[in-house]
Amino acid sequence: MTAEKKAKCSTGLTGNIAVAYAMKQINPDVVAAYPITPSTTVVEEFSSYVADGAVTTELITVESEHSAMSACIGAAAAGARVMTATSSQGLALMWEMLYIASGMRLPIVMTCVNRALSAPLNIHCDHSDSMGARDSGWIQLYSETVQEAYDNVVQAVRIAEHGNLLLPVMVCLDGFITSHSIENLCVFDDDTVKGFIGEYKLNQPSLLDVEHPTSYGAVALPDSYIESRRQLAEAMINAKDVITDVAKEYEKVSGRHYGLMERYMMDDADAAIVIMSSAAGTTKVAVDEMRKRGLKVGLLKPRVFRPFPYIEIADALKNIKSVAVLDRADSYSSFGGPLFTEIRSSLYELDKRPKIISRIFGLGGREYGVQDAVKIFEELLKIKETGKVDKLYNYITVRE
Repeated sequence: MTAEKKAKCSTGLTGNIAVAYAMKQINPDVVAAYPITPSTTVVEEFSSYVADGAVTTELITVESEHSAMSACIGAAAAGARVMTATSSQGLALMWEMLYIASGMRLPIVMTCVNRALSAPLNIHCDHSDSMGARDSGWIQLYSETVQEAYDNVVQAVRIAEHGNLLLPVMVCLDGFITSHSIENLCVFDDDTVKGFIGEYKLNQPSLLDVEHPTSYGAVALPDSYIESRRQLAEAMINAKDVITDVAKEYEKVSGRHYGLMERYMMDDADAAIVIMSSAAGTTKVAVDEMRKRGLKVGLLKPRVFRPFPYIEIADALKNIKSVAVLDRADSYSSFGGPLFTEIRSSLYELDKRPKIISRIFGLGGREYGVQDAVKIFEELLKIKETGKVDKLYNYITVRE
């Protein structure tokens, strides 16, 4: 059967409903969640599948996001396939438990519908929430479109449960921009998803296995703690190959190609913007406009932020003259956004490095348009000609 026949295409869904539909097809053993805007409709829609008997999932409603992740950890340690969803302050309230989930090597899959962190209170999109969790030991995948969000959720299960990893995975999509916008996408039939993810096989002892008693969350003092963290780091190193292999298998089923990143018009580009998630689509339009003017510009869109594909990114940018890294979050280091600092570090080993600048954009849902990207490209082309950078780190899409 061809990929086209397996998939139902031209299905109009919002990002959140597409994620919930993928979860329904995955049919996890346990979902524990506490609703928060803009991720609410993920669990709201999924709860209707539970109520209708379309899944066999145990849906646990809790009193906070901290409790939601705690329930996910307990269920995963007991041998269940576990999923959840959250946003913003909800993810922040899970902070303590994120480290425990990764430290215990529990393959939980969580959708993070990106939203700004307070204060001031804001319910719209930026990446402050997931970027704040970037060092928690979770794999992070970022989605440009509704289709990518659906595809990433399905692939995340295979990635998380891989025997060489056993790491939790966070699938990110932009709040309201992607989560609440309807797009046409291709969805599989249920059997195809079940066939792709396979039956859940425990790759470590379960708390419920009385024949092989085990402990989770034991004390590890100076004689053993660092070995545990070293093993976690090794798993994250292995994750890059696993993510790539899973994407190749997914392409055979779906016909859609995914990798660690997407290169758009990069082969002969003099200047490039690096940007993640939905804003990449806006930037592609700007690339097309600049190309019509005969200007050689391109786009690099990282799909995977953890593990950070520094070798592949350096290879993608090695022939570019000037680069702007656009972050939808600030690290408040006064040195640039979190994506910028890691991209800049990736280029350090190159014999000839491009000029590079950091621009913070779109915080709290501030609109980022094609003209914003065009202005950045014009600045980059000027840097290419003069070899001078006026401001290493600055904000755009801001009133000043």
